[in-house]
Amino acid sequence: MATLPVYRWRLAPDEYATRRQLRALGLRPGGQDVAAQLERPRRRRGPLVAYLYRVDRAKPVRPMTPARMAALEAAMRARRTCPNCRRDAGYCIPRSLGMCVPCSDIESATLPAATIGVT
Repeated sequence: MATLPVYRWRLAPDEYATRRQLRALGLRPGGQDVAAQLERPRRRRGPLVAYLYRVDRAKPVRPMTPARMAALEAAMRARRTCPNCRRDAGYCIPRSLGMCVPCSDIESATLPAATIGVT
């Protein structure tokens, strides 16, 4: 089994790039295997690791089709729709609340003090 070359933070050659860097160049890994590894040391924990791909083997990003655009818009609309009031909140509903902020404020105001931990 071959091991990956490991580079320290900011010292990788220009022929390698992370997924984000490829995306900024309008590229994608295109099915290639990870070519190298980048490590950023930390003081009290193990190093942060980023996987690097070869830029010369990367393929162009696939264009957004109308069907993919419609599916993305539908998914984002579902994330913005409050399940309580069924309105578009204009922002993604926080998963911690499970509803829009106004509905959450109303619900927390109507709960008895014993259920929300206030004594």
